[in-house]
Amino acid sequence: MNHSPCSTTFECTIEIQRSRRTRAMPLAIAIVLGTFCLAPPALGALYKWVDANGRVVYSDQPPTGDVKVEAISGPPPPSNPNAPQDLANKQLESKKQQAEAAANAKKAMQQRADLEKRTDACKEARADVSRMSADQVLIYSINEKGEQVFMNDADRKKRRDAAELFIKGNCPRG
Repeated sequence: MNHSPCSTTFECTIEIQRSRRTRAMPLAIAIVLGTFCLAPPALGALYKWVDANGRVVYSDQPPTGDVKVEAISGPPPPSNPNAPQDLANKQLESKKQQAEAAANAKKAMQQRADLEKRTDACKEARADVSRMSADQVLIYSINEKGEQVFMNDADRKKRRDAAELFIKGNCPRG
């Protein structure tokens, strides 16, 4: 009697690999977030001065001693302070357009399917009118006892009229 949840060794191997990945995912996320938290800020102060040898020095640490230091500001602010919001709005608009395009494609497919069904129904109705109009042809159906029941002239006319009415209301001329 096999109590293993896996029916084959291959399934068990896949299940073990999934289990390892599932347990490792929170650890990987924690490592990535920790790395970002410990990284030094990129927009810290920047200092500029001329050293004793006459060279211009740039550093994120101020110099020691009596040296004339110029604090340089960080990069200029973005030209559009609303850029993140604008980007989010553009992405939202893009998603809306994609959803609308998908809905339009689905609607077009449904319309094509409906047109095809209507075309088939029109062909069948026209064929029915043709069959019901042929006087020399005997038309019959099979009843629940398996017997042939021939259609009389009144039933043929009623069926032909119903088919013509359907054609008139649902089918293009032609």
